[in-house]
Amino acid sequence: MSTKMQIYNVSEELNLTFGNPGTESRKEAENQAWEEYNAQILLDARKQAGLTQSELADKIGADKSYISRVERGLTIPSISMFYRMVSAMGLNVELH
Repeated sequence: MSTKMQIYNVSEELNLTFGNPGTESRKEAENQAWEEYNAQILLDARKQAGLTQSELADKIGADKSYISRVERGLTIPSISMFYRMVSAMGLNVELH
């Protein structure tokens, strides 16, 4: 029994789905992907810190719904709010 492997060209699929690199549709898709990625990082960090959304919200003076929107990628926190969130989770940010 022989199984043929099909080669899948990811770059081609991205171009077909989101447009070629440099196009406005591709830039929008890349920005959305980064927002979702960053939201997931914050969600994972909160869970790693052992905090509920309500607990984190209380620590930074926000509503639980705000934390939920950030973790779902629906709201992008300001820089100051991001630093407050990170600090409340016992983490810090280093820029290199």
